[in-house]
Amino acid sequence: MQTPQRQGSPGYHGIRDSFQMVWVLKGNSLIAVPSSSNVKPVSISSLPCTDTNIHVEGKGSLIYLGIKDVDLCLLCAEIEGQPTLQLKEKRIMDLYLENEAQVPFLFLRSIEGSTSTFQSVAYPGWFIATSSEAGQPVILTKERGKTYNTNFFFSPEE
Repeated sequence: MQTPQRQGSPGYHGIRDSFQMVWVLKGNSLIAVPSSSNVKPVSISSLPCTDTNIHVEGKGSLIYLGIKDVDLCLLCAEIEGQPTLQLKEKRIMDLYLENEAQVPFLFLRSIEGSTSTFQSVAYPGWFIATSSEAGQPVILTKERGKTYNTNFFFSPEE
């Protein structure tokens, strides 16, 4: 396996689900809301994991996800026995520059057609998801294709 090239800065992406819901930052939570001209969605920063010693089941790329312009990164942690998506105050470049993979912060990005899925590396089988109901938090689910959307349009920003 090749060692990924070192990057000087993250890539930035817009993210939305099939219901045209975008993510907004509300306090220390990500909320999915309908896209409109008066909504300012977050830009997602992403960087690859450079630790060649980490191997996961499934095809895709190992990445860290953060929120552009604020030092918040997405991570998965257990709360009351349930894997939960959280935001933690952390610089994405710090995660990227670590020699050893920071597993709670790692996601396996898989491309399915024109969309991407983001599976937790710490909790295999759990995916970032949004509800079809507006104003709900962005969560982790293991129930793909049922109540929650787990496929996202992840578009590079200019």
